[in-house]
Amino acid sequence: MKTNEWKYALLILAVIMLAYILPYTIFTDTAKWYGSFLLWSILALLTIVINYFLTRDWGK
Repeated sequence: MKTNEWKYALLILAVIMLAYILPYTIFTDTAKWYGSFLLWSILALLTIVINYFLTRDWGK
């Protein structure tokens, strides 16, 4: 892997860790389901954007 790809891979790993850590720490007292859904939707969109930047030069 190139250095650039490692940076994106570590960024995706950080997003995945946030998806597990945030609901059980900061949002523990949130009783509404849509709070978690919004968080996971934003993190999923962020992962899609990161994957786009990671794979855009693979065909060249």
